[in-house]
Amino acid sequence: MGMGALSLASLMNATGVFVPEAAAGQDSISPLVPKSSHFPGKAKRVIHLFMNGGPSHVDTFDPKPSLQKYAGKPLPTANLRTERKTGAAFPSPFKFAKHGQSGIEVSELFPHVAESIDDIAVIRSMHADVPNHEPSLLLMNCGEARLIRPSLGSWVTYGLGSENQNLPGFIAMCPGGYPIQESQNWQSGFLPGVYQGTYIDTQYTRIEKLIEHIKNNYSSIPEQRAQLDLLQQLNERHRKSRDQDSQLEARIQSFELAYRMQMDASDAFDVSREPEHIRKMYGEGTQARQILIARRLLERGVRFVQVWHGAGQPWDNHDDIEINHRKLAKQCDQAIGALLRDLKHRGMLEDTLVIWGGEFGRTPTVELPTPGSNAGKINGRDHNHYGFTMWMAGGGVKGGYVHGATDEFGFQAVENKVHVHDIHATILALLGFDHEKLTFRNAGRDFRLTDVQGHVVQELIA
Repeated sequence: MGMGALSLASLMNATGVFVPEAAAGQDSISPLVPKSSHFPGKAKRVIHLFMNGGPSHVDTFDPKPSLQKYAGKPLPTANLRTERKTGAAFPSPFKFAKHGQSGIEVSELFPHVAESIDDIAVIRSMHADVPNHEPSLLLMNCGEARLIRPSLGSWVTYGLGSENQNLPGFIAMCPGGYPIQESQNWQSGFLPGVYQGTYIDTQYTRIEKLIEHIKNNYSSIPEQRAQLDLLQQLNERHRKSRDQDSQLEARIQSFELAYRMQMDASDAFDVSREPEHIRKMYGEGTQARQILIARRLLERGVRFVQVWHGAGQPWDNHDDIEINHRKLAKQCDQAIGALLRDLKHRGMLEDTLVIWGGEFGRTPTVELPTPGSNAGKINGRDHNHYGFTMWMAGGGVKGGYVHGATDEFGFQAVENKVHVHDIHATILALLGFDHEKLTFRNAGRDFRLTDVQGHVVQELIA
């Protein structure tokens, strides 16, 4: 009977049921156990496809035929404020065509994504605060451009927990090293460290390279378990005398998670276990592999997966935009299209929220040559935070729908404008949260992802 009680206590603890210290031998439960949202959410998990550097909306999902009329001429709008000096109107070098029953126009850069356009809500009226990468990356990922704040993925795992206790609840995959602002993009900020994104460098294929120290070459699994049990006792004694220090609690949790990951991570990151026709559907290359891994992680209960594209060679094309945008889109279009179809085939798209976009867009005008960067070239675009495009699919999103618009040239959002705070509020609503009530008390104040702003865009919700 005593052994049965201990087993029941362990089971209840793993499923998030509070167990008294006398029965469980501890006074807390795992912070990553599944939790209930404020109301029934349409989405259960998120994959954020982050196009680092700022893809051009007028070359991807926001066609502007008026630019052709003014090609090589100044636009009839006064004083376009940009980060650098820009010149005449620059028509897109790419053709747009209507797709699906919705007839939404998509650039030739994304033919595979276009096949699923009826499942996609295209937001053409996004806007941010400034035209610089660093603050715009943090605003998009953390809801705050300057101060240390938890990232979107951290807020989601804080609110919902994870459905797999043997893998991190939030994983950030970025091949070739960190992007600008590095790990701040997936930081936990003042939330407990267990909610920070776990970084995976997906340029590697061997599990030992993907995740450092995933295998112990000196101790067996039972020996490691014995060592951790002793370490856990010492750490618990140390923690209780220090008023439940959150950083210490996060470190204790990290030891346990690292131990459990040795089994599940090796399986999740091994795409060779996928059928050959699935691997062919996603395509070749690093992007295809990491997007397929992302689907495998979602299947295994990981709550939030962020997939970075363009960390080493960003979408920040101040020159040669035709060459570079075509190259970048080719790296990811097939895999993104495959992901949408694959999720739908498996019945996962309806409760998986897929987000695509960068930190801002690009100008409809050509960027003039500047010393040391695009000297002598007049074939690229500058940063543009006044208007850009993102899209979402699945997870309760209204598919085959275009929300908002930029002006006829694509310079700034003018119709049904959506700020970054608004898209964050909408994402949380799809997951079942009132963005004003998902808070964490820090330094005497209740903080939230949307700060003191943000409105849910109800038109985006099916």
